[in-house]
Amino acid sequence: MAFRPEVLRKKADFDRLFKKGRSVGDKYVVLFYFANKLDHNRYAFLASKKVGGSVVRNRARRLMRESIRLMEKEIETGFDLLFIARATIVETRQQEVRRSMSKALKKGNILK
Repeated sequence: MAFRPEVLRKKADFDRLFKKGRSVGDKYVVLFYFANKLDHNRYAFLASKKVGGSVVRNRARRLMRESIRLMEKEIETGFDLLFIARATIVETRQQEVRRSMSKALKKGNILK
């Protein structure tokens, strides 16, 4: 598997996001963000067991990843972004998830 610099992996990065980062929420997602001083964004997508079983959690992460892929050009660079799925994401369509993520990014002043 190739190394992808746009994916958050290290525990220290997550700890910094939770301690120093800011958070905003919307109907389907919670967004934690922190400036990373890099020329690209790094992303992570989480879905806890409160969301559902493994199939449902994987679907939630897929919906969030696809939404970011479609919105990537509209997002400011230089941020670590952690999207956490809320339990309400279970029965939603991709467009609604993208709209919710867009609102969260707008609240955080991360959209261009």
